[in-house]
Amino acid sequence: MTEKLYYQDSYLREFTAQVIGCEWEEKKGCYGIVLDRTCFFPEEGGQYADSGTIQGILVEDVREKDGVIVHYMKEALAGGSEVHGQIDFGERFSQMQQHSGEHIVSGLVHRHFGYDNVGFHLGRELVTMDFNGSFTREQLQTVEQEANEAVAANLMIRAEYPSREELAQMDYRSKKELSGQVRIVTVPGYDVCACCAPHVKRTGEIGMVRLIDAARYKGGTRVTMVCGFRALQDYRAKEDNVLEISRLLSAKPYEAAEAVKRLQREVQQWKDKLFRMQSRYLEQKAEKLGEGTKKGNFLLFEEDLDRNAARRFVDTGMYRCHGICGIFLGNDRQGYQYILGSQQINLKDFLKGFHEEFPGKGGGKPEMVQGTVTGNCQELSAWFERDFS
Repeated sequence: MTEKLYYQDSYLREFTAQVIGCEWEEKKGCYGIVLDRTCFFPEEGGQYADSGTIQGILVEDVREKDGVIVHYMKEALAGGSEVHGQIDFGERFSQMQQHSGEHIVSGLVHRHFGYDNVGFHLGRELVTMDFNGSFTREQLQTVEQEANEAVAANLMIRAEYPSREELAQMDYRSKKELSGQVRIVTVPGYDVCACCAPHVKRTGEIGMVRLIDAARYKGGTRVTMVCGFRALQDYRAKEDNVLEISRLLSAKPYEAAEAVKRLQREVQQWKDKLFRMQSRYLEQKAEKLGEGTKKGNFLLFEEDLDRNAARRFVDTGMYRCHGICGIFLGNDRQGYQYILGSQQINLKDFLKGFHEEFPGKGGGKPEMVQGTVTGNCQELSAWFERDFS
């Protein structure tokens, strides 16, 4: 069993240890190195492993196997040698801020709503918590407020190893059935939970708890959170975005949302106007269709048109020409999106020969098909000169 120094002191940054195993692992492409003791926390419980170095060599990953901590490294270490290890404490402290914050939030959710945390992932940027129930925006704001009150109270966080008898008398949270010695982490008044990860000593070190998103997930809710310095980074990034948006819109930062809504209304007005103009343009084209249409087919090639307007053109034109009415949107370099319609020709059968000649794919009903095709305007137009009736 590896001596786990992170349980003795979660703030330990450096340590010395003896190498007791070093084997090449083909699947990992690394040496699996075992020390008699370590302060590297392995990937476990939804949290990624600590990063750092041993003898100045980067530790690629850390895993636990039956109580033994394995450090994966690109270089071997001599068995029996004494080595010096150092973790990236900035990253470790960030992990402790996030994980301690998660305990408070999950404890509050369980207390107020009776929901369980059924999934937890501590990523390098965000933390996600999956609860087996749903929330209103106001309910989550209440949880966030109370979580930050817990931070401000600067409570001592305890980690203990109760006996089996003591554990049987405790009311605690756990995501899975546990066996062997159980480690219980307590935030007084907020949460009691089985947990294997390092935590901050006091809640004040969490800094801040920020719930930044909530979405329905597998019948429950996935809540996204950041704490501490990550919350500060999140705030700065969003502030930079708001300031830039407000500058572009010539609006005050706190009026940026209303300015965007106003811009959206203006954009929609212009879109409606453009749609009417394109529709009128295509109506004029459709009016030219009739008895004199060459070979009974009529095609339009346009760089960019509203697809609804294009569809309406084909809907109208297919009744006015004797063959195929079609519209191709795009260009020779990037290819075309097409809509074809006909009252006389089975277009599902037509597509087989069409795409044998021109690469692409499409489908639809016998009277109307749509898809994509590569080819140039002249070759496509020439191919439609034939009579398909």
